[in-house]
Amino acid sequence: MPISRRDFLELAAATAITSSSSRSQTTAVPKRPNIVLILADDHRWDALGCMGNPIIQTPQIDRLAREGVIFDNHFCTTPICCASRASIMLSQYAGTNGIYDFVTPLSHEQVEQTYWHQLKQAGYYVGFIGKFGVGEQMPSEAFDYWKGFAGQGNYFPQGIAGPHLTDIMRDQANAFFEGVPRDRPFCISISFKAPHVQDESPEQYLPSPDTYSLYKNVTIPPPSGAGPEDIRRFPLALQRSESRRRWGVRFATPELYQASVKGYYRLISGIDIAIGSMRETLSKLGLADNTILIYSADHGIFNGEHGLAGKWYGHEESIRIPLIINDPRLRRNATGKRCKAMTLNIDLHPTILELAGLQPPSTAQGRSLSPLLLNNELNRRHIYFIEHYFPAGGWIPSSEGIRTERWKYLCYTDSASPFEELYDLVNDPHETQNLIDDPQYAHEQSILKAYRTIWRDSLRDKSRNWVEPIDDQRLKQDGIS
Repeated sequence: MPISRRDFLELAAATAITSSSSRSQTTAVPKRPNIVLILADDHRWDALGCMGNPIIQTPQIDRLAREGVIFDNHFCTTPICCASRASIMLSQYAGTNGIYDFVTPLSHEQVEQTYWHQLKQAGYYVGFIGKFGVGEQMPSEAFDYWKGFAGQGNYFPQGIAGPHLTDIMRDQANAFFEGVPRDRPFCISISFKAPHVQDESPEQYLPSPDTYSLYKNVTIPPPSGAGPEDIRRFPLALQRSESRRRWGVRFATPELYQASVKGYYRLISGIDIAIGSMRETLSKLGLADNTILIYSADHGIFNGEHGLAGKWYGHEESIRIPLIINDPRLRRNATGKRCKAMTLNIDLHPTILELAGLQPPSTAQGRSLSPLLLNNELNRRHIYFIEHYFPAGGWIPSSEGIRTERWKYLCYTDSASPFEELYDLVNDPHETQNLIDDPQYAHEQSILKAYRTIWRDSLRDKSRNWVEPIDDQRLKQDGIS
């Protein structure tokens, strides 16, 4: 049964009181929850056992899902590391926060708008571990505990015989848990490099040796739906893009495909093992019952679909990502729930703040997901804007788009005659049939194209407080689902 946001917060508080009082009769005030945000890099939504993947081994993340809420339709607004991470930190589209590249740092004003700054101001002990991903100058002084790094990082920072980066970060997280002040709630952001490829040439996935035995005797099926020949229907700018070059390095032969996807899976399994260790530490320290665990990613990745590698474009493999929220205070009310509502990376910021009992700043463009944790989907999202403008010296075409629960419209914007795509996601989930020239869908094309312009312009208009420019009433009025 749907509940209100007030009911949600009261239930969370009451659950905390009950849990605390069962351990100590002297506890009169509910503790504010600890929050752990675990962010993977390039982890697409379907590379998890709990999302139906029959091959990948992710028992710890699957357990998180069984004990919490899994969001089946979670997306990023911009599928590239720097922009997506800034969007998570600020709860803003890139078109508003202005961060499109790897050089631009957060301004002082933007740091004050982040979820971690808001929490620190409210008394939280805040930390950061791993890939910061936004700007060359990082605000390390804004954290109580800092183990972040700039750039993409190295899987073996001490040499190939040394520990793997995922294991180093696991140990840093466990050290954080052991050292947090017991009189303050904490929030730690753990930002893995995995399962991102190691960027230096030759590009390859470099998992921990502890995972080498995984998937050894398994054959990974080829990509579903849109195979490598699909590239021929795209414009030359995409056929000659960085995505296509990387496809040649990772997926051009069956042998390369098997090696790449197995390496990708092993890196995800490495994260999974690390999560198991962190949960064990939280339990040993008596922190587990009041610690919310959130697992997500900055964006997805093409594993050969459409003849592409990398991310950057508006297809599902690139924009759709995992989201699991495990709140032990609500376990009796939200265990094993699957939420079908469309959610976004910009929603994490207001969700984290509301779970901590705080209000997000007026600059936030996302929505708190806390009502969805307990079945209230009355205010669910039905449309959002996709944007990507990082050109990489001209090797990555810029694009914009609109996604609803049924339709997706994409437009590559670099040429005077832009290439467009229109997909019916209900009947064509792998996006193989471009309907842009089919007169039967002229109405949908016209409306979605107009929405794209309206949305883009609204994000760039700094003269007013931003609101989503297309609401449910407009969708119904225009006949768009």
